[in-house]
Amino acid sequence: MSVKFLKKNRGKDDSEVEGGEKKGGGITKNEKDQSWIPKVIKKRLCTTFVEDTSSHGQQCQCGGPRKEHQSVALGDYFSAAMVTHWNSAQHSSESATDAFGEVEFDGASKRHSCFLRLSSDTQALIAYNLMTAHWGLSLPNLVVSVVGGAGKSKVKTWVREVLRQGLVKASQGTGAWILTEGLREGVGRCVGEAVRDHATAAASVSQNKVVAIGIAPWGLVHNRQQLINPEGSFPATYHAENQFSDLCCLDKNYQAFLLVDDGSVGRRGGEAGFRARLEDYISHQRTGIWGSGTINIPVLCMLVSGEVSLLERLDLSLRKGMPWLVLVGSGGVANLVGDLLENPLVSTGGGETKSEAGAGGDLKERLAERVRKHLPSETDIDKLTERAVSIYQNRDLISIYNRDQEGPDDFDTVLLRALVKAGKRCTSEDSSPYTEELKLAVTWNRVDIARTELFNGDIHWKCDDLRESMTDALVNDKPEFVRLFTENGLNILDYLTNGRLESLYRTVSASSVVYTLLQRHLSERNAFTGTGLGPGLGSANALDDEVLASSPKELEMSRPVKDVSLFEVSLVLEYLLGDVCQGFYHALLSLDKATSKRRAFKKVCKFLQGPCVYRNKRSLYPWASLFIWAVLQNRREMAIYFWEMTGESVLSALCGCKLLRELSKLEMETETKSSMKELAQMFENLAYGVFSKCYESSESRSFTLLIRMSPVWGGATCLQMAMAADARIFFSHDGVQSLLSQIWWGDMDRSTEVSKLIITFFIPPLCYTSLISFRRPQEAEEAKTEAEAGGSRRDHHSLYGETVFSYSDIKHLSPEEVKEDEAEDQIRTTTKGPSLPPKRPFIFSRWRQFWYAPVTSFLGNVLMYFLFLFLYAYVLLVDFKPPPPQGPAISEYVLYFWVFTIVCEEIRETFLVGDMSLRQRFRLYSQDVWNMCDLVAIVLFVLGLCCRMFKRTYELGRGALCLDYMVFTIRLIHIFAFHRQLGPKIIIVGKMMKDIFFFLFFLAVWIMAYGIANQALLYSYDPSPDRIFRHVFYRPYLHIFGQIPVEEVDTGKQWDMPCTDNRTLIEEGAEPCRDVYANWLVVILLVVFLLVTNILLINLLIAMFSYTFSKVQERSDTYWKFQRYNLIVEYHTRPSLAPPLIFLSHLHLLVKRKIRKVPSVKVHHFAQELEGKPANRLMTWEGIQKENFLSDESKKQRASDSERLKRMSVKVDGMIKQMAEMRDVDHRLRSLESQLEFCSSAMQWMMEGMTQSNLVKTSSPPPTLSETPSSSASS
Repeated sequence: MSVKFLKKNRGKDDSEVEGGEKKGGGITKNEKDQSWIPKVIKKRLCTTFVEDTSSHGQQCQCGGPRKEHQSVALGDYFSAAMVTHWNSAQHSSESATDAFGEVEFDGASKRHSCFLRLSSDTQALIAYNLMTAHWGLSLPNLVVSVVGGAGKSKVKTWVREVLRQGLVKASQGTGAWILTEGLREGVGRCVGEAVRDHATAAASVSQNKVVAIGIAPWGLVHNRQQLINPEGSFPATYHAENQFSDLCCLDKNYQAFLLVDDGSVGRRGGEAGFRARLEDYISHQRTGIWGSGTINIPVLCMLVSGEVSLLERLDLSLRKGMPWLVLVGSGGVANLVGDLLENPLVSTGGGETKSEAGAGGDLKERLAERVRKHLPSETDIDKLTERAVSIYQNRDLISIYNRDQEGPDDFDTVLLRALVKAGKRCTSEDSSPYTEELKLAVTWNRVDIARTELFNGDIHWKCDDLRESMTDALVNDKPEFVRLFTENGLNILDYLTNGRLESLYRTVSASSVVYTLLQRHLSERNAFTGTGLGPGLGSANALDDEVLASSPKELEMSRPVKDVSLFEVSLVLEYLLGDVCQGFYHALLSLDKATSKRRAFKKVCKFLQGPCVYRNKRSLYPWASLFIWAVLQNRREMAIYFWEMTGESVLSALCGCKLLRELSKLEMETETKSSMKELAQMFENLAYGVFSKCYESSESRSFTLLIRMSPVWGGATCLQMAMAADARIFFSHDGVQSLLSQIWWGDMDRSTEVSKLIITFFIPPLCYTSLISFRRPQEAEEAKTEAEAGGSRRDHHSLYGETVFSYSDIKHLSPEEVKEDEAEDQIRTTTKGPSLPPKRPFIFSRWRQFWYAPVTSFLGNVLMYFLFLFLYAYVLLVDFKPPPPQGPAISEYVLYFWVFTIVCEEIRETFLVGDMSLRQRFRLYSQDVWNMCDLVAIVLFVLGLCCRMFKRTYELGRGALCLDYMVFTIRLIHIFAFHRQLGPKIIIVGKMMKDIFFFLFFLAVWIMAYGIANQALLYSYDPSPDRIFRHVFYRPYLHIFGQIPVEEVDTGKQWDMPCTDNRTLIEEGAEPCRDVYANWLVVILLVVFLLVTNILLINLLIAMFSYTFSKVQERSDTYWKFQRYNLIVEYHTRPSLAPPLIFLSHLHLLVKRKIRKVPSVKVHHFAQELEGKPANRLMTWEGIQKENFLSDESKKQRASDSERLKRMSVKVDGMIKQMAEMRDVDHRLRSLESQLEFCSSAMQWMMEGMTQSNLVKTSSPPPTLSETPSSSASS
């Protein structure tokens, strides 16, 4: 078997390698992917005819008749005369296999099984990689090789139950492979039927499907000719017959068949050597994805009955350290081995057996006696005794299953104990004796066994003992074990280092979106350093080059993301989260906040070439890091558990929602995309639910929770993250809307009428009257909260009872600004706490309360914008004068200045607000549609202004300005989005604009088809482009609205238009005459066109509009509340004065920011930074509310009908199990009663005999049976 040739033909499989990620052991492959098999896999043919003396020269000792042998095999008389015994290695040769592909069984389902005819000398590595990589079988967590029980003999009923309810059920929970002969006889048939029944019953709920693999001798398969096809069969139709010959049919319930060919025909045992090598190879491979597990794949051989030849197989396997499980009572060799272990030899005084004390002869005699007892028909007792001695010496690897002591339901525990018993021989002295048992439980995902056997309080676990198993549970998505470990001694702070976090990201699935993103950024870094990517960095879904000729460990080491660092992770998070938060892990990598991408690559590459000390440090926020890791891989249960453990639960849930919705946009698989959207919605609901609890508990603290800047999530706030995540349901919460309303109205009462605001806007002194109601002073609010808190003195840093309603709280006055305001207002006040803003005279404070409210800024901008549009219209309609020197007019100059102030405000909002980089500013600006509308309006205005100043382009400039007026007027739509009724309608119009594009596509196709055909039929020659455009596109479009020139279309009508048929005149511009030849077809086309457009397409458009309207209208309130946030943020940061008076505010800001160097505070939209005790108190309070929410949800879930049915089902199962135990106890009591009766009879007989013999002289007569306590009780 040439591995070199295998490497030359690698890379021909486009399927995915990651078997551990495939669910249910599904098989996915193409015919072209297996074209290399005949060049690599071989078969065996008999090359020497060795005559079988019992067949009179008609049959070879290989089992094949003379006529089926090749001429070379028949012609070698000399070799045949010298040979008396046929040997596969000497008397057969290899050639290209001619049987491989898929097999479809007659009368079975459409599911196909894979099969392959291979030589008995084939390397186990090639067969294993073929099954996992090309056939797509899921990587096993356990391999159970059922040995024995072959042939036509009937399997005992209890053995069938053990295989069905014990082996297959236990294997289903562990994701196991079951190896048998795969033939429709004996134990193989029982296993196949059990796998079929369990797969049918658990197809919808179980992810770990049992994979049944048949390893059978090729020469023993009935109708094997149906499988032969040198090109491969995709599929081969296999007909199984009920025959009574020595050959056997394949069982249709197996997923794969390895048909081992040793050149013999009709003989058993030819596959034993290959099967043993395959079992040994698998036992040295790691479990988990890409071999990431903590243990090798457990392989257990299960002996059922068995012939004498299996003693040699058992002995050789035990010498290699392979564990065995023997079913005592199943017959044959199994009973012999069970007798050796259940009935040990007589022990010496020291407690050691005689074999261990040196009495080898006595041991052999006793073993020979037991061999004769169980195998009376065998003649070579000495050889069998030697085998028995060797087996007895390795008895630590053998476990016994006795049906009288254990039931089929306990078989999973029996398997676990058998493997743990064998694993203790390799366990180091330093490790815990229960570590191997824990690793097996994790590998099999049997948290029930771990909880009842290992974490019941009897074992003291160290943190070091759980780390490997914790990594295995994380990588292979076993959240119940993660929860179990953290509840039983694992300190997540000590466990999760930055290096271990990087290793977790290196194990992501190659089919996931995050893998592609990590690979992309890793490619950029490697390209920057010039190191390249190494082999295998092609498509993310491509098969690795060494897939067949390399071990899983080598495959893992060659993965493209093996060098991924936290820098690539931070780039992925930046790509998904956008600018809503600062970069992750930048402090660990010594990256500055405003570092350019190229400089960051250079710095990181130099940093990673160093010692990388950061990898040994603890992760700063371990639960949040694990939450991000789980969310990026769309692991539902794991992500929910990590969310429960993280602090800042509302913001964490919103961040998970944002990540999943961004990932769903990149995901191509429909099912995965749907699951991401579902999980994202679930996290939004969790954020809504937790915040509801917070709002019910304390209104003021919940408001602080919304605007608090989180150090865990890069300084983001709940409102910012909810906006980025498109969390409409969260924004519709009453608490969020209450905060937005309070900020919107400032210190004014929310019930203030708009008309009063307008009057006060034009007559500012009215703000000092009672026309507008203001809320009561802040001191009253604080007094109230202090009274509610029991009169205790409130820490000025505490958040308990503090509100964020007033302008002073939103503004977060810094000490510098406090001094500045004191200097401006000439006020010196004394406050009880430094958190309170300085007091100002009534005249200044009331002025600020009115003009600094966002609603006042909004109202002023709306009124001034209407004045702007009125001035613009006046200039265009009345006062638009010719170019200089006659114009422009004064009103037009005022218009220019007005637009200039608008441009200044756009520049300020884009470039002077916030501390983002220039690239982030442009990206954020371009994401807003209304910003693009403003940009178009400004560009058109500048273009019109430049053109109207010159005579040659005067009309062009006027046209541009007229068009620009339309754009400025459309900008009003954004202003009215704040209205509760108009806002949702604007959203409906926007969505309908998307619908109309699809309609216009169909309409354009139909118009072009009709227009060209109509023009060609009406006019035989018309080269005028203007007329062609009007007749082909414009006129059919007018037909839709009823403007049909019947005189022109229908030649039966009189047409007054002068026309000509002269081509020269037509080319000069004359109107061509109509062609009357096919005018009837023109009329028919017109009728069809109107029918399709006016009835079909128009009604289609109406239906689309109706669907969009009803969809948005039913959630109109949610849509309005969501879009309200952006408008409030925009006007919260705007100056109080509107254009054109805004230039005064700009001058004030220029002096304040550039000259006096006073930092801006409003730059942080609704952002409040908390540190120390206030932050800890807020997080503690939020955690308590989260626990209350989860407790309520748990109660609701337990009260649901489905949970009640589950609990009832568990109780019924427990009762059934107890009844079975009671029946067992009853059986034992009856057996004990019969034994007592026997003992009583024997004692009575002895008593009578001793009485009659006169050996014992007694003074009293012997007691009778009726006088004994037992007989009295029975009576």
